[in-house]
Amino acid sequence: MAQFLQFVFLGLSTGAVYAVLASSLVAVHAATGIINFAQGAFALWAVYVVAALRTDGTFVLPVGSVSLGSEDQPPGMLLAVVLGVGSAAVWALFAHLAVFRPLRQAPVLAQVVASVGLMLFIQALVGLRFDTENLFAQPILPDDTVQVAGATVNVSDLILAGVAIAVAALLYAYFGRTTAGIATRAGSEDELAARLTGYSPDRLAAIVWVLTGAACGLIGVLAAYTIGLNETSYTFYVIPALAAALVGRLASFGVACAAGLLLGSFQAVILWADSKDVFPNWAQAGLGDAVPFVVVIVALFLLGGRIPARGSLGAVKMPAVHIPRIRVLPTVLVVALAVAAIVFTTGTWRFGVVTSIILSLIALSLVLLTGYLGQISLASMAFAGAAGFALSKLADSWSVPFPLGMIAAALVATALGVLVGVPALRIRGAQLAVVTLAAALAIQSFVFNNPSLTPAQGNLIADPALFGIDLGVREGTDLVTLRFALMVLVVVTICTLLVMRIMGGATGRALLAVRSNERAAASVGIDVASTKLLGFAVSAFLAGIGGCLIGYSRGQLSAASFTVMIGLTVLAMTYVGGITSVSGAFIAGTAGPLGVGYVFLNQTLELGEYYELIAAGVLLLMAVLNPVGVAGAIAEARDHLRTVTARRSAPAPSADAKERTAAHV
Repeated sequence: MAQFLQFVFLGLSTGAVYAVLASSLVAVHAATGIINFAQGAFALWAVYVVAALRTDGTFVLPVGSVSLGSEDQPPGMLLAVVLGVGSAAVWALFAHLAVFRPLRQAPVLAQVVASVGLMLFIQALVGLRFDTENLFAQPILPDDTVQVAGATVNVSDLILAGVAIAVAALLYAYFGRTTAGIATRAGSEDELAARLTGYSPDRLAAIVWVLTGAACGLIGVLAAYTIGLNETSYTFYVIPALAAALVGRLASFGVACAAGLLLGSFQAVILWADSKDVFPNWAQAGLGDAVPFVVVIVALFLLGGRIPARGSLGAVKMPAVHIPRIRVLPTVLVVALAVAAIVFTTGTWRFGVVTSIILSLIALSLVLLTGYLGQISLASMAFAGAAGFALSKLADSWSVPFPLGMIAAALVATALGVLVGVPALRIRGAQLAVVTLAAALAIQSFVFNNPSLTPAQGNLIADPALFGIDLGVREGTDLVTLRFALMVLVVVTICTLLVMRIMGGATGRALLAVRSNERAAASVGIDVASTKLLGFAVSAFLAGIGGCLIGYSRGQLSAASFTVMIGLTVLAMTYVGGITSVSGAFIAGTAGPLGVGYVFLNQTLELGEYYELIAAGVLLLMAVLNPVGVAGAIAEARDHLRTVTARRSAPAPSADAKERTAAHV
């Protein structure tokens, strides 16, 4: 029992981080209606600012740095903490002024992708600006211990829990007991009424952003020595924090704080249970990371009807859609261009071309699900990875031949997609994005990072062959064979044409009707539930085919092949290309990770290390300035040009027509 209690208290350090992030998410949502996925990234920056200051006295800024000491004489801990917390507050204020204020009335999709883009941007910037491999957190809190019911408890863990409770209490007092806080809640619901009473909703929201940014930075800095420095972990602490915030219905600071603390302790108890062999070996790895996903699902299903939401649940505001039409000449030209790119490239460039073709199919799955059906999903790469790992078992262990193995593996991803899509029957918008991101992290931890399912050397995948023809990716020194590249092109072309047929037909119209207004779609006889699940199924199948092709192109798969960060980057590029158009998927494939755009940056411009930063930065600019993406902007410019040309070429009205018009007036 003493050991059990010890693990319960050990989890308070991580739980305190969850709790403060959760309270901050509740505050930001109350002030702006936005669910900020970048909340953990603010803490990430603060943690590394303090670590750098205490290591060599360098105050690292997004651009440039200031020397405030040296390795022998670094600045004091108090100054370092103040600067770290202040930098987190500045990032939060920047997020409000430059990103989320312009998107206040934008579609939920734009807000979600901007939030994800900010998260990616800060994490990429941390990797570039800080020496993350050689920086370590130093202790700030006392290292004393006390005895509680026979368990040895760190005083620092109790202090962290106390800080989390204090932050929740202060935010509660601000929103419930101060005039500014009450006005902030009122302004988030009715901006015009707030302005008429003399309050500025933007200024009130900025105060909340600064307060929550500082709170996240503070708890991150205080807990860093206990939980360690990891740029990915801090970024994704937002998922369990979102789970805790949803338990509090995105409205209760106390419940969100308590849920965060309990979640941290529960994850620690799972580690204790692992040490006692309570769970079988295959279930031990990643089980703690799967808990937030379960909490999110339960919270949204049980409390979904009482969780506040902006706008009507029946209507979804999204960018305009361009209905695809299969035309012979453009199709032949695009395929011919792809063939030429394959034939006339070699080595890394051909690998980039093939990767771009595969990524365009995964991006197309997002176009179908998010652009056409309006379901915001952040788990496409998880579906692709699930199919890739299933293919490894089917092709290597059970010798299922190509293409049957690929189709069967894609059906595994389809089943997983339908399972993840079930919450979409009740959950919409940003909350669905929370569910899918939590699912992606759970799949990554519980499946991809599970030693029982994924050995350290990776999962081997047998080369594809058809009618005795070897379609393997490598031959001798050739990085990508011509046969394999053409096989990928054929598979992607077939899938793309089938999806375009679906989008342009009755099913596509049903998808758009559900996206536009679920109640109106149901009133004309469309089965909304079946349509949503069909969209998730087709999208997951496409992503699964793409994951299988990635597996074939690598020859083996490991946990690094399908990380959540790669999936978010693909989403970013799809949004930049145009989330509602097939051509946007092609643009996304070209600019996607390890694609042609990456090869160009890496080999020609030697800027490969800046790829993630550039991708996230472009996403932020697109979300704020051009929500329709590159393809949408081109289509709008083309339509405008056609309109202008038609007006200029129209015959001038005759004199009789002018007289009749004047007489009518």
